[in-house]
Amino acid sequence: VQLQASGGGLVQAGGSLRLSCAASGRTFSRYTMGWFRQAPGKEREFVAAISWDGDYRSVKGRFTISRDNAKSTLYLQMNSLKPEDTAVYYCAAGPTYLPTPSYEYAYWGQGTQVTVSS
Repeated sequence: VQLQASGGGLVQAGGSLRLSCAASGRTFSRYTMGWFRQAPGKEREFVAAISWDGDYRSVKGRFTISRDNAKSTLYLQMNSLKPEDTAVYYCAAGPTYLPTPSYEYAYWGQGTQVTVSS
């Protein structure tokens, strides 16, 4: 499956952004979809994941993950953004149920930059 993330940008602290990840290729609905992020000098970290039928796991209460299987699109609504949320955000697809380790995800998008100014 091919993934294309978009929606990043520059936003002031306290603002919101919605990231999107368009999928093509293999059947989107078969996969758990996840969001990760990587800040400069730091390891890639898990943000949220959602199963094909809508179960989800998130480590950021300010962020909401969702998906539209009919549109083969994954979303991440980010509210009350903070400067420490600045990172490149990646979407990913994997065959197992709501995994958090990055190695559980087989397919990755190219990333979209989110920058939060103070």
